This record gives sequence, structure tokens and C-alpha cells, in this order.
Amino acid sequence: MSLQRRTVNNLLAALLALAGATAAVDVQAQSRKDTLVLGMVLEPPGLDPTIAPAAAIGEIVHYNILEGLTKVNVDGTVTPLLAESWQISPDGKSYTFKLRKGVKFQDGEPFNSAAVRYSFERAKAEGSTNKAKKAVFDNISSVTAYDDQTVILTLNNADGTMPFRLGENTAVILSPKSAATTAAKPVGTGPYTFDSWQKGSAVTLAKWPGYRNPGAIKISKVSFRFINDPSAQVAALLAGDIDGMPRFGALQSLKQFQGDKRFVVEIGDTAGKGIMAINNKKPPLNDVRVRRALMHAIDRKAFIDGVLEGLGTPIGSHFAPTDAGYVDLTKVYPYDPEKAKALLKEAGVAMPLNLTLTLPPPQYARKGGEVVAAQLAKVGVIAKIENVEWAQWLSGTFKGNFDLTIINHVEPLDYAQYANTGYYWGYDSKDYRDLLAKHAEATSYAERSKHFAAMQKKLAEDAVNAYIFNPAQVAVSKKNLKGLWASSPIFANDIAAVSWTSGK
Repeated sequence: MSLQRRTVNNLLAALLALAGATAAVDVQAQSRKDTLVLGMVLEPPGLDPTIAPAAAIGEIVHYNILEGLTKVNVDGTVTPLLAESWQISPDGKSYTFKLRKGVKFQDGEPFNSAAVRYSFERAKAEGSTNKAKKAVFDNISSVTAYDDQTVILTLNNADGTMPFRLGENTAVILSPKSAATTAAKPVGTGPYTFDSWQKGSAVTLAKWPGYRNPGAIKISKVSFRFINDPSAQVAALLAGDIDGMPRFGALQSLKQFQGDKRFVVEIGDTAGKGIMAINNKKPPLNDVRVRRALMHAIDRKAFIDGVLEGLGTPIGSHFAPTDAGYVDLTKVYPYDPEKAKALLKEAGVAMPLNLTLTLPPPQYARKGGEVVAAQLAKVGVIAKIENVEWAQWLSGTFKGNFDLTIINHVEPLDYAQYANTGYYWGYDSKDYRDLLAKHAEATSYAERSKHFAAMQKKLAEDAVNAYIFNPAQVAVSKKNLKGLWASSPIFANDIAAVSWTSGK
């Protein structure tokens, strides 16, 4: 063999070896994929869950950037997070939390009892817009920083749900140094830092090297892309523009993804209460007979089948079937158009009754609003549909400026809002407030269950709102993406639990 030919062969072998090595690197890089793009239905109005009520805030920041003393897990159990442990006094009115040591905020400040005291006193301060102010923080009479690693919460009334409440996004602990700018640039103790927000498009988070256990975090960067239109959600998944949609809205396309081997579809539970909220302060809706008529006019099964593709459970009060002590009250107001007409006549309502039905962007509201309007029309109630964006809903409807609206209340244990006379639906019942207080003060399970059932029945009796559905959660993702929550006991996306498997 000539020297020239040997040289050429050696060169070809080297190139083949290089190509093989490059291919191996590519395969390894592919198997080590560490970025993630998730689709979200709504863009949040800001990123501070302690001052604004939108559930979309928690989907981005909760457990990722901002953490609380406790953690509500995907199965609804409560475990320590920033607190290592806690003890409850025999009367249930004092909680002593031992805090995790060596934790810092992303702004360099130490996490300690002073930060907890600051966060909770801020939440209960006059003028606070924290959604849990009345239900949780107003019940805290004092926050004592016993030492750097010990916090004592003293309650006005015993509350056995406190560990769960402190795992919700309304109770995250903020750094006093950066709390004021949380809505635009959240700073916390979690595994991710805020990277960027392209308004109208996406929020991106990056892995924080200073996290207390960075080796456990497999995703280095995650983007939450806002895709409200159901058809666009389908297109984005099929094109690979997003890796998953934890709360998939295009339910009519579900079978397409169930039959596609590239994807995994999981159906889980939620704490959601889908309702047609009613303005209890506005005539003639302030007449319980009118509200009962509206409830009889709604066919829950037709709504769930037509709007949710059957993926929901009818409800008869503001409680989810996943709540311990749930009572099925759907038979209190069966679908009965003739009964609805009779109640409206008894109330002396001039017919037809013209009302405005305000609908926020989610598919269950926009499509559901059409179904409800058609059902109401059969009993002489003309519901004029008004579609609004989320910001408009929060600034108008949520402030009490509405007749009717359709909304899914996703927060667990939010039955306490019915004791808040300033809440947007305007319910004012001393009897209900007394029941709630007795439930909170009860020390035995049997006593708590008795009051819990009575609370459910009282809301149904007063027909405060038209209670329609508890939705299932539908998550669609690429088959090699693991760890997305299949259920939502609270609205969160725990990215620390997510990873890619090989063979993508």
C-alpha cells in the first residue's frame, strides 16, 4: 500500500471515529436534556401570590422560587419545608415551628424567624390584599420570633388546618429586603431564580446554584408559555414547541393525544369548585328564591358532558369531593326548569329577567357560558354574555361589579371566604360565620365533621352561588418527561420533582 493511500485511509478512519464520538456526545446530550417548556392557560397579573389572588401566580413561583413553612404534596399530604418540624399546643391555639438552618434568600439575606414574622405580619396588616388575610392571618394574634430558628404562632381560635394553610402560596416567606418588588421580580429560598418575563408570551426561571440541595434539581431552565386558545395548545404540543401542558384545556382533542405514543395523558383530581357566581347584593339576585331558581335552571350533567367532555363531577355546594367530610348535595337543586319558573314567579320577578353573564378567558367559562345562557333562557332569564380578559375580571367582577359569572375556584379550603362579607359575591350570613367558627374551634374529628356538614348545607340552602362542577385535571406531556403533578390539591408546578428520562 502506498504512503499516500495509507494516509488517506488513516484520515478517513479518524473522521469516522470523530463522527462516532460526536454522535455519542449528541446522544448523551439528548439523554441529559435539562430544559423545559410548559404551557399555561393564563398569564398572571404579577408574581407575588401574597398580594394578588390569581392561581396562575402559584403555577410559576410556588415551590420554584417562593417557599413556605410547610409543603402540600401532590397527594394532599402536608410535610415540612422551610420548617423542620412543628408542635401544637393541647388547645390547638399555639403552633411552634422549628426552622431549617443554613437557608438563605436569593438576595443573600438569611432565612430566619424574623423573616417569618415579617411575612406574616405583612399579610395580616391593615390594607393587606392577601387572599388568605381573613381566613388565616387575621386569626393569628401574634407571631413570636423566640430565637433565630424558632417561631411561635398564637391563634385567636384553634385551626386544625393551619399546617395545610401555611403550605399554600398565600403564606410563602419573603425576604424583608426584596418583598416590595416581588410582583415584578420575586426573590425566595427555592431552587429557581427569576430570569425573565416576556409580557404576553412567557416567564422563564433558571436553576439557582445557591439552593440548599442543587444536586437534586435536574431541570436547569424552565419557561412557562401562555397559551389560552385550546387549538393553539394542541398545535404547540404537536409541533414540540412545549414539552407539556399540566392543565390541558383542549379536552375535545384528548383522544388524539391518548392515541399518540409520543405523549402521556394523565387524569387526576383537583380541589376546584366550578360555579356560576351570583351577586347576592344586587336585586333581584338578593332574593334567595331567585338564586334557587337559577340553580334549578342549570343542568349540571349537560354542562359537564358538553363543556368538560364528561371529565368532572357535579357538586351542590362550595366543596370538592376530595374534601374530607364532603356531603353530596346535588339533589337539593335537581335540574327542574318548571320549578325554576315557579320560584321566579313567586319572587315577583318581571319577565324576562335580563342579566349580564361575565366570562373570563378559560374554555370552561367561555364555552360553559354559552351552555348556561341557553339553559337560563328556557326559564325566561336572558343572560347577555360579556367576554373579558383576566385583568378585567379581577379589576371589575372580582370587585363586585357583575350580575353573574362563571369561575373555577381552585383553592382548597376556601369555604372560609363565605364568612368574608366583602368578598365579591357579597354573601352576609351570621349563621354561616357562627358555623365556621365552631368548625375551627372543634377539637374532635366527629365535632369538626358535624360542623363541616352543616356549613355545606347552609351554603346550599342559601343558594349563594350556582354550584356546578368539580373538574378533573388533565395533563398532557412528552412521554419521557417525568414528575409533573397529575393532580392539583393546590395550583403549583413543582419543577424540582421533574426530570427527563433517556431515550427521548
